This record gives sequence, structure tokens and C-alpha cells, in this order.
Amino acid sequence: MADTVDNLQSLSSLTVLNATAALERGLAAIRAGQKEFDLRHVLTVDSVAVAVMLAWQRAAREAGFALGLRNLPPALQSLTKLYGVCNLLFPDAAQAESLPVAGAPASAAIGLTAAELHHH
Repeated sequence: MADTVDNLQSLSSLTVLNATAALERGLAAIRAGQKEFDLRHVLTVDSVAVAVMLAWQRAAREAGFALGLRNLPPALQSLTKLYGVCNLLFPDAAQAESLPVAGAPASAAIGLTAAELHHH
């Protein structure tokens, strides 16, 4: 089911200008069974992006799972750290210390902390 559901790869910005549409799009995908969003193509963000991602994660928790947020751009990583919400957005990061970074060989994760892994 999740293969046919929107994983938000086509999202290129997450700002106040498109926050409502992005929020609804993500919520619809979560309701349809999507468990991971790939944000690699998001080029423009502002602080509203953090609020949208928190709402997505809350909806996923209410549906019984933790949403995987993958390939966050550097500006979005900085905002999550600035606002201190990494634990809320990446609840499985504490258990991920031995997991490889997405797209990297398993050996690349050796020695990385959960904080370093959670944005990949």
C-alpha cells in the first residue's frame, strides 16, 4: 500500500506560503498508510516547517506508528536543533545508534551518535 502513497518527494518548499497544503498532503498520506517521508527535494524552509513536521509526527503516533522523516535538508536540520525538537520528530533515534545512515554502507554508521544519525 505505501508504495503507491505520496511520500512527499515532490515537495520543494515548506514555508508559511504552502504550510496548510503541505500539512494536509502529509496528513492524507499518513491516513493512507505512508510511514516515511523523503524531504530530499525541499529547498526552501522557514520555521513553520518544524510545526508541520510535528503535526505529521503527532498524526502518525495517533495512527500507531512513528513517522520516518528522511533526507532533511541542512536548513531544516538546523531548525529542528534550534527549537530542540529532535526527540519529538525522531523518536526512534535513541535506538538507532547501531543502524546505518540511509544510503550509506553499514560501516559508515560506526561511531556515530543517535544525534548524528537522526537527520539522515
